[in-house]
Amino acid sequence: MENINNVTEFVFRGLSQNLEVEEVCFVVFSFFYTVILLGNFLIMLTVYTGNLFKSPMYFFLNYLSFVDICYSSVTAPKMIVDLLAKSKTISYEGCMLQLFGVHFFGCTEIFILTVMAYDRYVAICRPLHYMTIMDQDKCNKMLLGTWVGGFLHSIVQVALTVQLPFCGPNEIDHYFCDIHPVLKLACTDTHVVGIVVTANSGTIALGSFVILLISYTVILVSLRKQSPDGRCKALSTCGSHIAVVIIFFGPCTFMYMRPDTTFSEDKMVAVFYTIITPMLNPLIYTMRNAEVKAAMKKLWVKKVFREANNK
Repeated sequence: MENINNVTEFVFRGLSQNLEVEEVCFVVFSFFYTVILLGNFLIMLTVYTGNLFKSPMYFFLNYLSFVDICYSSVTAPKMIVDLLAKSKTISYEGCMLQLFGVHFFGCTEIFILTVMAYDRYVAICRPLHYMTIMDQDKCNKMLLGTWVGGFLHSIVQVALTVQLPFCGPNEIDHYFCDIHPVLKLACTDTHVVGIVVTANSGTIALGSFVILLISYTVILVSLRKQSPDGRCKALSTCGSHIAVVIIFFGPCTFMYMRPDTTFSEDKMVAVFYTIITPMLNPLIYTMRNAEVKAAMKKLWVKKVFREANNK
């Protein structure tokens, strides 16, 4: 039977229906989004000007910051504008693009975090072979793999959604187009699609999380053989990575490792991995990493020195 699609746009319910709460959220999330842009851009600028691209860790950190900017920009600007809008609508095509963007950049971030864990494992557990294993060519291939993996994951999610008929209700109880809220609006049985979606998203989220836990467990165990100075430096670097992994993967696992159901808490949980994590990443990596702080200090010293000379 041919699919019927009478829906040309969707309506978001947003984070709240209370006008005063929405005004407060507008100020708070505008600030958060500004911090995301400035913080992640500063890390990219620091890596570039500090010539840190030669180090695999900073090579991937640079692209993690870029993905964080893209990931948050898929949802945050629309959400912020909608907080003061009377009608929170998005076209059908716009919804599908947003769905693709959320899963593309979200999945790419998961794979980059996994690659960064592997990089730390090699650096700490096999230091003598580090530059051989993590040479520039292999880093480029791993980076390409993260983008390809993210694309394949997201294209499956969108392909499963666009073939569904939408012929009735069009109100999404969320602030962006995510897979589970959109599936609820389809006027057909989505049980099988829901299972495939859960298998797709859940396997990636939980599988990567388990790999990361194993990697960092092996790293922490191996630190007993390190000197006190080496142990402190490794713990400082890995500590920031572990913090990011917990903050990002906890909410993701809650959202996608379950059947095709939605809860009222989903919107607040989604805020963590779409807004909070991209905002905290620059703070965590700079506060816990002496090399990044030193590169940033050098960047600001150069700027102040240049301005003084111009005067």
